[in-house]
Amino acid sequence: MQKYDGLLVHQERDDEGLIEIVETDGVRSLHFGTSPRQSSLLMGAPNELHSAYVRSMMVWLLFKEQANDVLMVGLGGGMLTKYLLYHFPDSQIQAIEFRKAMIKIARRFFSLPLDARLKIKIADGAAHIKQKSLQTPEKHDLIMIDAFDHIGMADTMQGVSLFAGCKELLTDEGILVINLWGTEKELFKQIAWEMGTTFNWKILFLPVRGRGNVIGLAFSEGHSKFSMKELRRRAKNLEEQYQIEFIDFVKDLKRNNASVLDRVISK
Repeated sequence: MQKYDGLLVHQERDDEGLIEIVETDGVRSLHFGTSPRQSSLLMGAPNELHSAYVRSMMVWLLFKEQANDVLMVGLGGGMLTKYLLYHFPDSQIQAIEFRKAMIKIARRFFSLPLDARLKIKIADGAAHIKQKSLQTPEKHDLIMIDAFDHIGMADTMQGVSLFAGCKELLTDEGILVINLWGTEKELFKQIAWEMGTTFNWKILFLPVRGRGNVIGLAFSEGHSKFSMKELRRRAKNLEEQYQIEFIDFVKDLKRNNASVLDRVISK
């Protein structure tokens, strides 16, 4: 059966709606009953990141060499989780996923491995963050939020209380990375304000070229500053190592963050 200009290879329904797997020209994609891809796998290179927005979520590597303790909200097809497991053998990852069915989907269709370094919890990601932040919090070097449904960003992935919880759960040099939808201008402005006021405007935004996604970064108070010269050097080395467009990331960060750039990057 053809769907979304490809071959529908799997379809199931859970309490949240449709889950579909479609293959097109060597790319396997996850859909939630609508045409936008939620995850995508280049079948000839299953351990690399095919989707531009997921590659852009790796922008944190410009500011941190390693993340030993990672909290991920939104498993999806598990591509980002799998990438971290593959490239960062010292990382411990806790993934929070709302839909139980996604775990089998990620393992069966996107080769998410069974790995002792990965713990997956079925829960509401925003509720998990807020609850954990009120306890003696576990501290994470890196929090990555990629929580979308068939319509767009999950409604719970916004609000000062969410970002305050993230800030509480980060180490002194921790980073929050969140996938945002930039085409809804008023909503994006609201979330940017919430992030900025919570993190004392130590924030940056990276628009994904050719997409509506914008990757938001928020930095703990103790995070070290890098010069633009140092970031360009790091970008060149990282691009050679990972074949991800880090040089473009530096250009786009400078171009799109004039009002807050000096809070994160020194001249």
